[in-house]
Amino acid sequence: MQRFEDLLKLFQTRFQQAHFPETPATLYEPNNYFLSLGGKRIRPVLCLMGNELFETLHDDAYAVGNAIELFHNFSLIHDDIMDNAPLRRGKTTVHEKYGLSTAILSGDVMLVKAYDYLSKVQVRYLPQLLHLFNKTAAEVCEGQQLDIDFQHLSKVALEDYIHMITLKTSVLVAASLKMGAIIGGASEGNQNHLYQFGRDLGIAFQIQDDYLDAFGDPSKVGKQAGGDILENKKTFLLIRALEVCKGEAAEELNRLLESNPVDKVQQVLKIYETCGVKEWANQLKQQYFESALLHLDAVAVVGTRKQPLKELAHLLLQREY
Repeated sequence: MQRFEDLLKLFQTRFQQAHFPETPATLYEPNNYFLSLGGKRIRPVLCLMGNELFETLHDDAYAVGNAIELFHNFSLIHDDIMDNAPLRRGKTTVHEKYGLSTAILSGDVMLVKAYDYLSKVQVRYLPQLLHLFNKTAAEVCEGQQLDIDFQHLSKVALEDYIHMITLKTSVLVAASLKMGAIIGGASEGNQNHLYQFGRDLGIAFQIQDDYLDAFGDPSKVGKQAGGDILENKKTFLLIRALEVCKGEAAEELNRLLESNPVDKVQQVLKIYETCGVKEWANQLKQQYFESALLHLDAVAVVGTRKQPLKELAHLLLQREY
């Protein structure tokens, strides 16, 4: 089985093709612009890895990978709109550059193109793949809505937050692996263990993402520093802080949530460190990481074939961007 970096090169070569027609340019150019910003392409490559874990890499895995990556980018365009985000990957977001109405339409047609790629796979796989893709797409939308709902609540329980990020982020990671496994002819048991591996890895990935939004280097992360803090988003960091901070720290945190001082990000980060939230976050990430590896170990293939997935898991959770 090939390493992530090698499969990424193979996928990138194919994905660089033109996905959209030239006209109307006002509709399709924003999508070309957004795709040109790059991205880690983790999810489509996980589909390739899920296929190759069980069988020789098939062209269908590339078609599904294209569908997954376009769906993911569609969700990011709309996510940026809902978050009113000025930057994505260090560049101007689509709605800021081209306008809100165009960004909505461009995202919609990117989703349509994702289904076009999905329709190209062999008929014998299509019902199972389409069911999983649709289920996952709906769950991602549910997770995004919960994320919005949480912004209007004064308190959110940690288990509710974990449920939200499971839907919003980790189910697509899990489904990417499982769709590849389906193409690779994996048994149902192996498919499910690989799905759970991706699910837990996706949760750990999101914990790391929230951590980097708060504590990461903006020049590496490519997003506005402390964007979640400025939006009062109910991330696991804030939820934990509201649970454990007492006395003056709790009072100051609540005051900052109700106001918008110039140095709000710096003040909130100081409270996070004082209340031990930073260390707790790393411990929680490690718990999900270890759970993910247990499911990967349970997949019934030779251990050496799983090594590239283990290496990738370590890489994702040690990243600085």
